[in-house]
Parts: sequence; structure tokens; C-alpha cells
Amino acid sequence: MVQEYDVVFIGGGPGGYVAAIRASQLGLKTAVVEKAKLGGTCLHAGCIPSKALLRSAEIYTNTKKAEEFGVIAPEVSLDFTKVQARKEETQNRLFNGIGHLMKKGNIDVYDGFGSLKANSVSVKLNNDEEVLLNTKNVIIATGSRPRTLPGLEIDGQYVMTSDEALQMESLPESIIIVGGGVIGIEWASLLNDFGTKVTVIEFADRILPTEDKDVSKEVQRLLKKKGIKIVTNAKVLPETLEKGDGVSVKAEQKGKEVSYSADKVLVSVGRQPLVEGIGIEDTAIELNRGFIQTNEFYQTNEPNIYAIGDVIGGLQLAHVASHEGIIAVEHIAGKNPSPLDPALVSKCVYSSPEVASVGLTEDQAKEKGYAVKTGKFPFRAIGKALVLGDSDGFVKFVVEEGTNKLLGAHMVGPHVTDMITEAALAQVLNATSMDIANTIHPHPALSEAIGEAALAVEGIELHA
Repeated sequence: MVQEYDVVFIGGGPGGYVAAIRASQLGLKTAVVEKAKLGGTCLHAGCIPSKALLRSAEIYTNTKKAEEFGVIAPEVSLDFTKVQARKEETQNRLFNGIGHLMKKGNIDVYDGFGSLKANSVSVKLNNDEEVLLNTKNVIIATGSRPRTLPGLEIDGQYVMTSDEALQMESLPESIIIVGGGVIGIEWASLLNDFGTKVTVIEFADRILPTEDKDVSKEVQRLLKKKGIKIVTNAKVLPETLEKGDGVSVKAEQKGKEVSYSADKVLVSVGRQPLVEGIGIEDTAIELNRGFIQTNEFYQTNEPNIYAIGDVIGGLQLAHVASHEGIIAVEHIAGKNPSPLDPALVSKCVYSSPEVASVGLTEDQAKEKGYAVKTGKFPFRAIGKALVLGDSDGFVKFVVEEGTNKLLGAHMVGPHVTDMITEAALAQVLNATSMDIANTIHPHPALSEAIGEAALAVEGIELHA
């Protein structure tokens, strides 16, 4: 069986399925090939399930503190089976919604493994049948998988990645998390809130090393306050791994080897692209460290083959993959889209406390030669934060001296992942810190911290 298409997506994650909807809107005959389930890693092994667990952890923690609000809730307990059931229910609702969107857009979905052929995509369906999809254009959106460390082989019992952790039937009493980046810190936060004893071992000199230093310092302080042990400047030595009654591993710190023990180890050291078996070796497509290389419109060296999302590296975020896919599709349709500016992309960490940022850190701005001034305002001076009982953290702006142009915004604290878009929009509009300060923020609201931080750039904040 041979079908004809204008564009075929290999991969139905947030890059592939969102861009397929846009392609359909533009009148392109579209198909999506997905080997597992529509929604990809984000829906089934990443963004959504981990945030569902984080929400349950938040509810559990807040319920234990209910008496502070005058609510008596004795004998608070956790049923992890129901936590997992709620996570799966959320995933299923979203999965069904994506299926509805595919039907609405008249997008053909092939359940199977796609590989590149000359002017076509060969699909081995999950029922072992094979089909050939002739197409004018292909967009590779195969995503990524958790990166592992040699010597720390994943067995699902003692050593896990986030994939295996999401399927745990019960919570460990203790865990070592190797890697203090975004995924590692989110897992440290939720497991700690569920009652697991957590140790984070990070190779760099600070956790969340890509965030502003003030943010990393504040998050580390607050996580330690919650009882999480954080070890930085430490290199895990995989060859020292021992399994038995739990697991132990050594890490090198300042020339000394220190041993750490726990029930389980979670390896969280980044993600690697999924490029195997899709026929790249038979094309002119170039790889760099395994990532597919593209131009600003996500074309590879084969002009009719595009690639988007985690498989090309860069900012490995679901919303970035979606936007890259839209740009690629609009380029195919001759719409002359604007390239994506990484400085305008909001980044979020859904731990407790939450972290959100957009633009340049203070150090990055200085490295680029900007004369910089900053404004910083704490949530402890915000009425709504005190009402919520969650007043740790701050909002920080990085501004160019002279022009007052906003270069970056960095937030730690309650609901900042929902608040960061105001700063992102300000950057899109080339707004200044005083433009933000002159925007009237409602009272009482957490967003007042944004207005106050903008005033703090000039040293004229009102409530601190």
C-alpha cells in the first residue's frame, strides 16, 4: 500500500503532533508516524506524568501543614497507588484529546516505526505490516531518551532513569540522584515531599548550573532546608557501584572518595537523541555528537528533510519543539517564518520551590559585554505570598544600563512558572524595566513581585 503526502512526521510528540496540526491548517496533506503513543516522551514519560506526581506531592505536603491555616486534618497518609492512578488518568485524557485533534485535522496516524527512503517514509506497523508513504517533505521529530553513565547500568530495580522511576509501584525510603539539573531537582523535590530521604550528587559547582547563580543558591538553600542533602563538585565513580541490601556508590570530592548508600539510584544526566534505525546513514544529513544539524528553519542538508525537537539538541523543551515544528511547516508552506530566538524562550523547573527564567543570566549578560544593573525583590514582602503560606524566593531582573532594556528575568518561588510569561512578553516587545514597573499589577497578587523587582532596578521599590 502506497500513500501520497505533502509532509510526513516521524515522531508524534509535542514537536510532531503540534506541527502536524499547523500543517493541516495550511492545507498540507499530512501524516504522523509514531512507534508508541501520540504525545511522545512529554506526555507519557516526561512533562505530564512528572508534574502529576509533583502536584500530588504538593497536596500531600500542604495537607500536613493544614493546621497552620486552621484546618484540622488528622492522620494524613499517602496512597501511592492512587497517586500513580491519577497520573495515568491525566495522561489518558490528554492522549485521547490528541487523537481527537488528529481526526479533526484529517491527519493520518500510522502506529509503527518510520524510516527514511528516497522521497518516502517506510513504516513497519506495530502489526508487522509495512506501508510506504510517498511524501514531498519529511520532518524528523523522534525526540530523545535519558542519557546513562557507563558502569551505572539501568536495571529498573536498583538503578533507574526517570523512565523507570515513573513506573515505581512504591516509594523508596532513600535515593541517590546523580545529577542536579532540571530533571534531577524535580525528582529530588517530589520524592522528598513524599517522604523519601534524598541525596543529590552534582558534578558542577552548583545545582541548576544553567540558571542564574542567585537562583541556584536560593534553590539549594531551600532544598537543604527541606532536608535534601546536596553534594556539589562531586564526580560519581560508576565502577564503585555495589548492589545488595540497597545500593552504594562512591563519588570523588576534592581528591577524596566518599561513599553514599540508599535504596535506589536515579541517574539524571541529560538526554540523548533518538536517531538509530531511521535511515540517516543513507542520506546527506549531518550529525554532531549524535544530534541532527539543521539551519534556522530546521532544514537538514537534504532540503526536503527537516528535523525538530530534542533530536537536534539546543533547548530540549516541549514548547520549543512545538515552535520549531511550526516554523518548519510554515517554511515548507512558503510563509517566511521568523527564526526562533532562544533568548525569548521561557524555561521552568516545577520543583518546590518553582524556578522560571527567560533571557540572559547576570553572568551571561556581562560576558556578552553589557553594562548590567539588576533589581531583586523577595516574595516575603508580597501579601499574596504570605496569604498562601509560601513566601520563599524572589524575582530578579537583569537590565542593560543606560537603555533599561530587559536582558533577563529569573524567578524562584510560588507559581513563578505561571508568571514568567509576563517577562517573556516584555522581551518580545523590547520593553524596558520601567515599562514593566509602570504596568499596574493587581493587589494582592504574586505578580506584584514583578513590578517591585522592576522598580528595584532603579532602587525605588516600594515595599522593601
